[in-house]
Amino acid sequence: MYDGEWRRAAGAARAEVLGDDGTRLPPGDPVPAEFHDYLVSMAWGAWARGGPLSHRDRSLLVLAMSAALGRMDEFRLHLGAGPRAGVTDAEVDELLFQIAAYCGAPAGNSARTAVREVRGAREGE
Repeated sequence: MYDGEWRRAAGAARAEVLGDDGTRLPPGDPVPAEFHDYLVSMAWGAWARGGPLSHRDRSLLVLAMSAALGRMDEFRLHLGAGPRAGVTDAEVDELLFQIAAYCGAPAGNSARTAVREVRGAREGE
C-alpha cells in the first residue's frame, strides 16, 4: 500500500510528537505488529506528508476530533503529547469551549476531566 519511505516518515512523525514512550508496542500485545504498522502508516502518514498544517495544527485537530467522537484514550494520548507539538495549555483551555459548543456539554465535560487528569499526572499530583 505505502512504500517503506512513507512508513519511515510516518514513524518519525509519531516519535517526534509522542516521544519514545508513545511509539513502543506494549509487552505481550496479542495484536499483530502489522496492525500497528497499518495504524502508524495511515494516521501518522498524514502528519508526515507536509502541507500547510503544522504539527501544532494537526494536534489541535486530533484533540477536537477525538473529543467529538468520544475517543478519550486518544484524546489523553494527544493531550499529553500536545506540548511536544507546540500546543499550549491556554490553547487546550480555549479548545474546550469549542468542543462544548459544537459537540455538546457531555463531550466538553469528558474532555475537561481528561485535561485535569493529564495535567495532574504531568505535574505529579
